[in-house]
Amino acid sequence: METAAHHQRTGTVKRRRWGGLRQQWKLLGLFEIEPQHEFYGLTCMMKEGLSAATQSSIDNAPTAELSDDDFKFQVTQIHKDFTMETFAGPVFASFRGSLGMTEQEYQQSLCSEHCYLQFISNSKSKADFFLTNDKRFFLKTQNKREIKFLLANLKIYLEHLRKYPHSLLVKFLGVHRIKIPHKRKKYFIVMQSVFYPDDRINARYDIKGCEVSRWTEPAPDGSQIIVVLKDLNFEGQFITLDRQRPWLLRQMEIDTHFLRRLHVLDYSLLLAYQPLHQDERHQSLSFATLIMRTKKSVNPGSSPVHAGTAAVPGAVPEEESVLLLSEVDGSCLKPENAPHGGTLQTCPGHTGLSSDTAELQDFRVQNRRLLPNLKNPLHVIDGPEQRYFIGIIDIFTVYSFKKRLEHFWKRLRHPGRSFSTVSPQTYCHRLCHWVQDHTK
Repeated sequence: METAAHHQRTGTVKRRRWGGLRQQWKLLGLFEIEPQHEFYGLTCMMKEGLSAATQSSIDNAPTAELSDDDFKFQVTQIHKDFTMETFAGPVFASFRGSLGMTEQEYQQSLCSEHCYLQFISNSKSKADFFLTNDKRFFLKTQNKREIKFLLANLKIYLEHLRKYPHSLLVKFLGVHRIKIPHKRKKYFIVMQSVFYPDDRINARYDIKGCEVSRWTEPAPDGSQIIVVLKDLNFEGQFITLDRQRPWLLRQMEIDTHFLRRLHVLDYSLLLAYQPLHQDERHQSLSFATLIMRTKKSVNPGSSPVHAGTAAVPGAVPEEESVLLLSEVDGSCLKPENAPHGGTLQTCPGHTGLSSDTAELQDFRVQNRRLLPNLKNPLHVIDGPEQRYFIGIIDIFTVYSFKKRLEHFWKRLRHPGRSFSTVSPQTYCHRLCHWVQDHTK
């Protein structure tokens, strides 16, 4: 009887595992966190805590400019089985608004009745990754050191995004900590998913610009399991952008030099692509469409759906974006010269623009482009045949004494080969060179 019971239990476990695997295939490699899942309790707490935290920012919308105190602001909300702390809440609420996102839609996505999805990453990180059911936002557990690093550099991170609102850097939308009695505290962040919407994405890559441990076995043909491939998997391929290429090279240089200033390394360039539909290729834009997209490009937060949301700090005012269109001559910004996703440029020597117009001069030094009319325009670039999703993630690894030791050890172990643990300066230049060598 004992043996029969044992076999029955074993069979039940196997069926559960097989059922979970089938569910993973069904959801393109993502586990749905249902009541029997090990993270169900934690994700329910996350939802409940985030709902209350977001409701607080809905009820107390920031009206004045942010102060130093807002960056240090910390609120603890008590729930039945846990407490949740929200760090710099007014700052992140203001930033979400600058991206054209209302607090209500943010709350709806994070706190809907649908289960979160667990993303099983093939990275070496010990973090847990969750996706909202609509796949719009990532939630990722972080350690205390990483959270302290983010909060300490939050002001200059946001200043970088103010100066370069089309930055490729991942957008952090919230920092929280859950406390459960007699258990370890859980820190987690909320960020936008670079791969959104992911309906037709063919392949995903995590690029670091080196070769050691940068190969992943692809999923078998016909399999729907998501595998994030790496540098060596991409060899022989190119990101084909044509007119968009100079913009991407410049933005990579801007963003990686910023990370170099923070003394960080080991960040990744996320890359995915999908084929364009026939009607998405070589679009001819009407002048009205061009004006609408130009306004959105100079002020990405201005969405007709979200009237009243905050503008991207440092963005060119609407009347000046119209001035930009009306005063630029035929060689600069016309529908035939700015195809779908094309580069938005001004003429440096154009006499129609007043030389003392500081805002327009500021516009020129910011690396901007004509954004596509899509749900995730800051991370989407259209080439002639493919749509690319591109973003920089994992910006928390500081070049510490421990990392220096790791660098010397890897030099001995992998002589003549490139690996990820190098100085921030080398890492920055190498990743930029990778993009330069793999684009056309």
